[in-house]
Amino acid sequence: MKRIILVLVVVVAGVACLGFYLGWFHVGSESAGGKTHITITVDKDKIKEDEEKALKKVRDVGHQGKDKAAATTEKSADEGTPPVQPPQNQE
Repeated sequence: MKRIILVLVVVVAGVACLGFYLGWFHVGSESAGGKTHITITVDKDKIKEDEEKALKKVRDVGHQGKDKAAATTEKSADEGTPPVQPPQNQE
């Protein structure tokens, strides 16, 4: 149980760090009348934009892999496969 909680804490911390790095979250503070107000702003548009960019990159990588596999298959079909030699018995 402790490991699951530790993993969840690490994942949340990782997402928070990534969010601050990519500009998804902003923290601000105001002081008035002896009180400090801390605000956290979430930029949902920026998150959506970065999500779309990431999905596009994943799709592009997938298409490149498919194209590469197709090219390899066509190349091997063009070359033909060499005949298989049966093993020779050494007596």
